[in-house]
Amino acid sequence: MLGLKLETDPRWANIAESNLEEILTDHAWCEQKAATNAIKLISLNSEHVDLVTELLVIAQEELEHFQMVHNIIKERGYTLGPERKDSYVNELFKFIIKGGNKHQQLVDRLLFSAMIEARSCERFKLLSTTIKDQELAKFYHELMVSEAGHYTTFISFARQYGKGVDVEKRWEDFLLFEGELIKSYGKNETIHG
Repeated sequence: MLGLKLETDPRWANIAESNLEEILTDHAWCEQKAATNAIKLISLNSEHVDLVTELLVIAQEELEHFQMVHNIIKERGYTLGPERKDSYVNELFKFIIKGGNKHQQLVDRLLFSAMIEARSCERFKLLSTTIKDQELAKFYHELMVSEAGHYTTFISFARQYGKGVDVEKRWEDFLLFEGELIKSYGKNETIHG
């Protein structure tokens, strides 16, 4: 369904599980950034009522996820560390077409968002099926389902608002770019690392 060109090496889940405090902190900040991204999309495209309505739901869900991860961090006696940079997301962001018309910009930002959700969904699935911590395995399964829904929402809106844009071609371009990009990741205890 996701169309990813390269699956995450299962050994990444072992790396993640070896430092749960770090993976949870990174994950918390990823959720915060996802909420911020949804709000930014709203501010740039406020004329689309249906888009705003759905993105408000996503922003709220992402903030709830942030709170859920933060609660797990506290329950385990960990501390939410400082915000982490996400080099994967920053590299993916560079692939967005700068300039162009408003439709192209919206489509690219939606596809960028869909790509992050797709990879997060794939990583959460891997965590849910491989880590020994049953509480976290269940938690990541639930988040995997949520991320899949967000992915679908972003892709659907890209298609809906892609007037004059070959959305399917541009999505394939994103998939190919991300497939090459992800080869450099999967070696750190971060959600996208």
